[in-house]
Amino acid sequence: MPLAYLPSPPRSSWHLGPLPIRAQALCVVAGILVAIWIADRRYRAAGGPRGVIVDVAAWAVPAGLVPAVIGALLVQADGGAWHVIRTWDAVIGFPGAVALGALAAWLACRRLRVWQYGQPGPRIAAVAGQGVAPSPRVGQRLRLGPVAAAAAPAIVFGEAVAAAGGWFSQQGYGRPSSLWWAVAISPAHRPTGYENFPTFEPIFLYQALWAAMTGVALVWAARRFALRGDCLFALAAAAYAAGGFGMFWLGIGHLPVILGLRAGELGDAVVFLGAAAYLARTWRGRTKTFQSAQKPALERDSSVM
Repeated sequence: MPLAYLPSPPRSSWHLGPLPIRAQALCVVAGILVAIWIADRRYRAAGGPRGVIVDVAAWAVPAGLVPAVIGALLVQADGGAWHVIRTWDAVIGFPGAVALGALAAWLACRRLRVWQYGQPGPRIAAVAGQGVAPSPRVGQRLRLGPVAAAAAPAIVFGEAVAAAGGWFSQQGYGRPSSLWWAVAISPAHRPTGYENFPTFEPIFLYQALWAAMTGVALVWAARRFALRGDCLFALAAAAYAAGGFGMFWLGIGHLPVILGLRAGELGDAVVFLGAAAYLARTWRGRTKTFQSAQKPALERDSSVM
């Protein structure tokens, strides 16, 4: 045991009567709440109406949790078919959660209308204008671009908070390490072959730091380069995938190998290449900065979404 190390919490769950309360789940919930709060502040600072982010999150959050629920249900399953599903769950992971959440957010924006948040509907606008035909933008759908611009840094900040769950569950660690910031893992949580190693690389800590730095960089990039919502979201995906790919080299344990890469590495590589290709294609299409306080700028945030 090194002289200095990061101890693991003695407990990872508590019981409220018959109901178990797991610290890892609480960290995920806290991360979701932090992400919604940050996204809401960014969206309203750009001129967006109150309540949009919460309503969109009501669609996006349940959809994003689908991969985690599937993984939890299949973690004890054995057999050929279940093994294939668990393999793809390892490939998809966090990128799949974000992709499903983004799809649900797109559907929410198509169903929600601007007039639901204080904007006048077509009839009200016609009466107020004394019979003048309403603007074509009155009653329009919410635009996904401004929502994506607000949510991109918020999601990675929320992931920084959620990463603490790996510390409580003693699962977010990697190779044995004697560094002073290595995390102590109890014998019951050490994998086969590593029973005699007391401290390991704290991958959960690296994930949290990388996510926090990525969030700060995204906020700066949005202002410095006047990125549209779709470009900022793609940049967030590329940065997070690059960090995840690098951290997989510190991991231990057995993961399926697909196309020469471990399952998690393959998922991050696909996300990074896809996001980089999208950025290369759309980089010249930047518009005015998302941080404008004027509503028209918010509506013109993205020509794509």
